[in-house]
Amino acid sequence: MNKYLSIVVVLFIFPIVGCSQDGLSGEKPPEMMLNIGNEKYETKLGTYCWKGTCADSAGPVELLKGEEPIRVNPGEEISFVINYEPKPNKFHLTQIRESNEEEVSIKENGFSAPKQSGVYYYSYGVWWMDEKEKNVSNGDAFYAFVLEVK
Repeated sequence: MNKYLSIVVVLFIFPIVGCSQDGLSGEKPPEMMLNIGNEKYETKLGTYCWKGTCADSAGPVELLKGEEPIRVNPGEEISFVINYEPKPNKFHLTQIRESNEEEVSIKENGFSAPKQSGVYYYSYGVWWMDEKEKNVSNGDAFYAFVLEVK
């Protein structure tokens, strides 16, 4: 099993084991934007489970094929913006470059762009975990975006 598939199984399948619908509104997960400098950028919704409906999608590289990368400076600060209440309370960010995948640390609702130039694909997974029942997800979503470090 390749590394990306392993990550998807751990991050997507396990939280679905207990999935309820408490407290979430809307037909799909909320949109998620990136805040870079003074600009906001859209991301693409991928796989999700929301209010009893689960939808599967391709991984970030396939999902974003043909999309123009967001140009960023090396080390530039990037923050995640989800204008929705309640906020998700579990997060995971995976960076994909060529055939290499790695987990990226999220600090203060964001991360730093890589320092090395190139094109980087990302999968940002978020979960609305139940506050009362352990290991129960009320909803989850994966958002994809691509950055080009110049």
